[in-house]
Amino acid sequence: MNNLAAALAETAGAHGDRIAVRQGDTVLTYAQLDDAAARVAALLRERGVRPGDHVALVMPNVTLFPVAYYGILRAGGVVVPMNPLLKSREVAHTLTDSGSRIVLTASLFAAEVTKAAAETGVECLVTDADFDALTQAAEPLAEVVERADGDTAVILYTSGTTGTPKGAELTHRNLSTNAVTTVETLIRIGPDDVLFGGLPLFHAFGQTCALNAAVVAGATLTLLPRFDPAAALRILHRDRVTVFLGVPTMYTALLNAGGPGDHDLSRLRLAVSGGASLPVEVLHGFERQFGVTVLEGYGLSETSPVAVFNPPDRPRKAGSIGVPIRGVEARLVTDDGTDVGPGEVGEIAIRGENVMKGYRNRPEATADAVRDGWFHTGDLARVDEDGYYFIVDRKKDLVIRGGYNVYPREIEEVLYEHPAVAEAAVVGVPHDVHGEEIAAVVALRDGAEATAEEIRNFVRERVAAYKYPRIVTFTDALPKGATGKILKREIVVVEQAATGHTGGRESDS
Repeated sequence: MNNLAAALAETAGAHGDRIAVRQGDTVLTYAQLDDAAARVAALLRERGVRPGDHVALVMPNVTLFPVAYYGILRAGGVVVPMNPLLKSREVAHTLTDSGSRIVLTASLFAAEVTKAAAETGVECLVTDADFDALTQAAEPLAEVVERADGDTAVILYTSGTTGTPKGAELTHRNLSTNAVTTVETLIRIGPDDVLFGGLPLFHAFGQTCALNAAVVAGATLTLLPRFDPAAALRILHRDRVTVFLGVPTMYTALLNAGGPGDHDLSRLRLAVSGGASLPVEVLHGFERQFGVTVLEGYGLSETSPVAVFNPPDRPRKAGSIGVPIRGVEARLVTDDGTDVGPGEVGEIAIRGENVMKGYRNRPEATADAVRDGWFHTGDLARVDEDGYYFIVDRKKDLVIRGGYNVYPREIEEVLYEHPAVAEAAVVGVPHDVHGEEIAAVVALRDGAEATAEEIRNFVRERVAAYKYPRIVTFTDALPKGATGKILKREIVVVEQAATGHTGGRESDS
């Protein structure tokens, strides 16, 4: 059986009485989750869904998400998950582009979704009391529909940083092998583990490393619909969480909240970070306060997502994303596809069982991204003598100042060392002499004070003269996406280095 949903059926058979998923006071055992998913599958079958049909899922981190997710897969359908905060125009685009037949959504988000469904002629099922009655009345679909390894299981729409979002088609084999590898070789979990479910399940990281990994292992997933550090600490304490999964902004928020406090986190044995580069200062701070090792990994929606990870049985290297995982190869290449020399910076290219089938209806974009079987990530990195990869920056975020390459992540690492800085992002702004000037946008810790000059001088003392930010501006909070990733494309730097003097910039070179 190659259907990703077979993992749930197998675990329900082996660990039916164990808690599969929890959200607040709502708890589902594996037997209950499997039964509920089988009823959703039957309902979809009654509505005309056949193997290979696309079904959209617009839902937050509540217990109905895994019920609907595995129900769609069990019926042989393809899941098209969406951020529940999308507006109707955005939902309509994804419904149309994906060719979805039906969309399932939670009642809280029904207004925008039903509007989009009406505009596109897609049937909309709202998971309210009527939906519950329909599923309870349905006779559970006894068997998991067979699917081939190469059949699409999930279509994940990329964030669209370079244009219209594209749908990455991930196969049953992509997702199954990535989840199994995560369970067996990376976070090494079993039925006694409890995973923190604060990562959005509509995103690749949360889907593979939280939901699918928990189901494969028979572990418990405890959900938090909207991340808040105080709520996260309560869940870690209440549910005796063993593995924390988060993005860097979650780690920063937990540190800024003051650490564990009175919460008993004695069962917490591992923390995993992904989704963006984790500042080394934040990593060390979290390990000191929480007494747990943080392992950083790397991947993209197009790679299911895990591609590189710090292996738990080898020395952890702070600042490194680790080494290629089982079944995956990685290399660093130049723009023309040739390998870079030792110690040099190159674009990460990935090949293996995790690489997507392609972008839906985008043959040119697929051909540009996947060349000779290698997926070109757009991320720049170095690799050391032990084979550990170190992210330098996104290729498109590189700032070229006066002919010199400046990697924003290097400067951000320094900014995070400043005791007053809670969050920071470095971007390039146009400059009529240097081509681009370096700008730092900073959010300070609660109660902390710092001037632009102080921040600028702090960095200037620690990096080469051409690298430090001449422009420093402050903000209450940096813009973030649904997963908590800082969105540089939405950062607006009011001061432009090409024009007059302000207190936040210098004109020296």
